[in-house]
Amino acid sequence: MGDVVNGEMRLNELGQVVKSEWLKTAEIRDNVKLDAFVIMPNHIHGIVVITDNCRGTACRAPTEQFGKPTPGSLSTIVRSFKSAVTKRINEMRHTPGIPIWQRNYYEHVIRNEDDLNEIREYILNNPLRWELDSENPKNMKRRGLI
Repeated sequence: MGDVVNGEMRLNELGQVVKSEWLKTAEIRDNVKLDAFVIMPNHIHGIVVITDNCRGTACRAPTEQFGKPTPGSLSTIVRSFKSAVTKRINEMRHTPGIPIWQRNYYEHVIRNEDDLNEIREYILNNPLRWELDSENPKNMKRRGLI
């Protein structure tokens, strides 16, 4: 998706596809806002804010049961994003059906302003830590993992 150069992420053509689809995520959904995000060479970090009016009822995050997609749930948002990116990248590379993403994703419910600010800082500073990242292919190669 690009390279980190002097602590700054420089997106390549595939990274631009990821960025474009990430930004579309909020454009096409009324209940989604995006906060801090960064696209790294082999992964992405981002804060997704799911909003709901609740209209006089108790507010609950939209979740889904196994095998039953729920519109507006985080898993549906992530699934749609990954699917759109995969389709576009495979079209560009003429590689239909080739997986792009790892199977799952990591989520964390942000419960307060301090947590939000800490996660924002982590996301925005991620490129500065890339040289030390255990997922950096250079580090994995040094450790004999690839």
